[in-house]
Amino acid sequence: MPVLPDIPNVVLIEAADTDFRWMLGEDCCQNGLSLPKGGVDDPIVLGIVRAITMRLHDAGSRASWLVVWNGEVVGLCSYRRPPADRCVEIGFGIAPSKRGNGYATSAVAAMVEVAALDPSIDTLTAETAVQNIASQAVLERNGFARVGTRVDVEDGEVIGWARQLHERKLHQRKP
Repeated sequence: MPVLPDIPNVVLIEAADTDFRWMLGEDCCQNGLSLPKGGVDDPIVLGIVRAITMRLHDAGSRASWLVVWNGEVVGLCSYRRPPADRCVEIGFGIAPSKRGNGYATSAVAAMVEVAALDPSIDTLTAETAVQNIASQAVLERNGFARVGTRVDVEDGEVIGWARQLHERKLHQRKP
């Protein structure tokens, strides 16, 4: 993973259902990792990400990760669904008590690197709420460009983002 200035390098650890049971308080501990004060996220959000992770695993994709810094799970990131048509949408979130420290920027950089190694993926996409300036900055720092807006039933107006992973080579005809 490239080292970005003043941004901590996080480690992405593949998420499993046992990790979600632990984060939801159903199990006592997990692989020597700790949780931040207040936990990683609201139990409802953890349930949603847990379901996404299960769907990814059922489809043979292992693209759901714990974002870990110094042995502490500071957030989660994943593909939102398995890749299709050479494209995949990403999602990421950092624990409220850990935001503003560069963890999201580092996690998205790591996801970009993982996706770039997959020859079946050419494009990464993401969406952010118009009000979510912090996530917009994370995507911009990682080379994503705005590609439009739409209205989401739950989030209202959202901004679409995309990043090409591989430079497309145009085939020119020879005269």
